[in-house]
Amino acid sequence: MEFDGDLGAAEIPMTVQVNDWREEIIYQVLIDRFADGDAGNNMRVDTSSPGKWHGGDWQGLEEKLPYLEGMGVTTIWISPVVKNVDTDAGYDGYHGYWAQDLTQTNPHYGDLAALRRVVKAAHDRGMKIILDIVTNHLGQLFFYDINGNGQPDDPLNIGKPPTPVVEKENEYDPKFDWRGVQSFTSLGESGLAPIIFVHDPASNHMPPLPEIFQNPNAYNRKGRTYNFDDPDQLLHGDFPGGLKDVNTELCEVREAMVDVYARWIELTDIDGLRIDTVKHVERGFWRYFTQKVRQRLAAKGKTNFYMFGEAFDGRDNLVGSFTKNGNDDPPSAAELEDENRCVKDGTPITGDQLDGVFYFPQYFQVVRDVFRYRGQTTNIETLWKQRPMNYGVTPAQLGAVDSEGKGVSPQELVVNFLDNHDVPRFLFEGAGNWPEDPYTAKPLPFETRRQVLHNALLLLFTEQGIPCVYYGTEQGYQGGNDPGNREDLWLSGYDTASPTYQWIKRLSDVRKRVPALTKGVIDPNGGYVWTTTRTGDEPDAGIFAFERKGGGAGDSYALVVINTNIDHESSPQFGGVPMAVSAAPGTELVDVLNDAQQSYQVTNDGRLSITVPASSGAILVPKDQL
Repeated sequence: MEFDGDLGAAEIPMTVQVNDWREEIIYQVLIDRFADGDAGNNMRVDTSSPGKWHGGDWQGLEEKLPYLEGMGVTTIWISPVVKNVDTDAGYDGYHGYWAQDLTQTNPHYGDLAALRRVVKAAHDRGMKIILDIVTNHLGQLFFYDINGNGQPDDPLNIGKPPTPVVEKENEYDPKFDWRGVQSFTSLGESGLAPIIFVHDPASNHMPPLPEIFQNPNAYNRKGRTYNFDDPDQLLHGDFPGGLKDVNTELCEVREAMVDVYARWIELTDIDGLRIDTVKHVERGFWRYFTQKVRQRLAAKGKTNFYMFGEAFDGRDNLVGSFTKNGNDDPPSAAELEDENRCVKDGTPITGDQLDGVFYFPQYFQVVRDVFRYRGQTTNIETLWKQRPMNYGVTPAQLGAVDSEGKGVSPQELVVNFLDNHDVPRFLFEGAGNWPEDPYTAKPLPFETRRQVLHNALLLLFTEQGIPCVYYGTEQGYQGGNDPGNREDLWLSGYDTASPTYQWIKRLSDVRKRVPALTKGVIDPNGGYVWTTTRTGDEPDAGIFAFERKGGGAGDSYALVVINTNIDHESSPQFGGVPMAVSAAPGTELVDVLNDAQQSYQVTNDGRLSITVPASSGAILVPKDQL
């Protein structure tokens, strides 16, 4: 595809910056809210309103790289870079998810040169950049001309014969119709409603680019989803708010998405993609998109390119379905034959999909239910044991690899998180309360909630997968749902002495020094050395303990013990019998997390005794491995 706009610029050499993605520590940045480095691009800025542009940009991020590096961050996930609808219905497109022109940079963030500078500056520090992209939908760029008068009507009063009922519709965001949004007149239906692209430069409601997206057939045109449990609405409905669902089964659309997003990598040397709303797009698209992007970039030297997707869903089998590669969950021969109709380069696609996913099932079943709502720690073991089956064990060809060039299993590449821009921050009022009244009960003191946060961060940095910290967590931000969870980071003064910044720095340091915490695996038959259903006054209430070893970690060993109970100290023992561990009898284990560096010795019968204060934990490694 021949590109105009920024994508018409000359390519730059691409490099491989990543040794092993399991060693990375991701930090999610909402560019508009992170740092304002260039006042020259502050158009329409209104910091008094959380739904407006606030002025953050790529130059600001570049200037604050030392702040992130000092915390231990190795990879920065940045919000989408393409030009967006500027403002709509009183809200601004500051977040980046209302794409209008996929070929140009968002002028609020900077130009292509500024984007290239921040990527290079990160690489010079050994840091990587992951780009957030959207393929499911574009912004609210057209309306459905339901009554045929050529203008967007809101509300539109429709009398639908034969009943006399008058329904109110919004022609930008009409309700889902499986047939496609229909035209109506006083005489009844008159077929599929035409779509009309808006021309309003002031708000950047303009026909989209590349030009394929000006073709009505590039959209499913079925209207607003109201039931996400209906597969047709899930895959083909517009997102509430008028975000127009793209027809990703159309070959021209698939080709355009590959061309556009591969081109952004060729122009910037970015290291990976975070992909929005993957469950709203058919899996055949993901097979095509991921493989063709990998093949194109690998041919130009960009290998070990990591792609992970976001499916906002607690169902582990559904979320994991997007990382099942090869023969883990192969498409039928008929499906592959149909999907290969779009292939023009002679290399057929296979069953491979994404390298990893944003681990939403853990957010619901562990972060929320165990840490925030004081649930039983058996939840963690139950969820983690499902991972090989639900996420697959086969690496994608040309996907993420380890330091020896061997493919890494998707179950090891999930991205773990505590919160993000779509959910309330961990510290929001309900943290530490019981599930019956998390938001109606009096909030616990901030210091108590922060200790619970630090304990959850301990799990995040020691479990299998890649930890991801949402910007502002390190400064104790505690906003509620969108847009309350999208605060300006500059209000914190970028305080490197804040308790949570220092805690993340400590966890990052330990994670980097102990290979077992990045590459070690958990033996499903013995690696969970203590879980419990008890959450009250019992001696082991709230305890979770697990071992990581083997895999690519060599002889490195780590035993992590976490007490999720916020009321009292607990021990991994019951009836006077402490937990059994796999470390050899007589091994001296040292707690490398805490300043005291306390030692514990494995008994002759292979057991270990430890008492952990409320809302805290320990990372135990053999003394001879320090």
